[in-house]
Amino acid sequence: MLNFYQELKLLPEEEIPIHFLWSKVYQQIHLGLVEMQDDQGRVPMGVAFPEYVQGDKYGVLGGKLRLFAEHEATLSQFNASHWLARLSDYVHCTSIRPVPEKLSGYAIYQREQPKTNKVRLARRYAKRHGMDLATALSGEISLTVEPPSNKDYKTQFRYCDMPQKTVTTPFIRLQSLSGGQTFCLWIKKTMVAEPSGATFSRYGLSTVSTVPEF
Repeated sequence: MLNFYQELKLLPEEEIPIHFLWSKVYQQIHLGLVEMQDDQGRVPMGVAFPEYVQGDKYGVLGGKLRLFAEHEATLSQFNASHWLARLSDYVHCTSIRPVPEKLSGYAIYQREQPKTNKVRLARRYAKRHGMDLATALSGEISLTVEPPSNKDYKTQFRYCDMPQKTVTTPFIRLQSLSGGQTFCLWIKKTMVAEPSGATFSRYGLSTVSTVPEF
């Protein structure tokens, strides 16, 4: 059970828009969570986005982030103010507080990796098959499955011909700690009836562990 939390409020300005601030803030939170992980990469802290909105055409994270832990000492050890010291003018951190008794429910915040970017898919294919990106993107790909009875089912295609789908899940742009590449951390929210789990990834996310909503 996650009994304590700390809330961070982002304070964007005209020259520092909120999406840019999210990138900087969450990169630092991620660095701190990496320091908290155990040998299996599990972290005793989860995150929530109390202003998260998922619409039909787009989703937004809002301007607040909550950090949750079972014990107050865990949040004290994490020391959010330390990790956000360089951003102190743009982030307000509350004190560590007990989770309210009255909740609106529980949520799972998990990482989503939508397979809609044809360049990213082609890059993965190229890496698996030892070819350059241009060849993978424009070359004809054959599916290695038995064709179904549907005569319209295509067993060959090209990545460059794939339609570009719109992803409505909100995301934060981050930089990989290992390779330095920039990537999008898509964050999906699912409301559930009962609490479960208490460990999270190095991004504070989980496919099974819940955080309280209030």
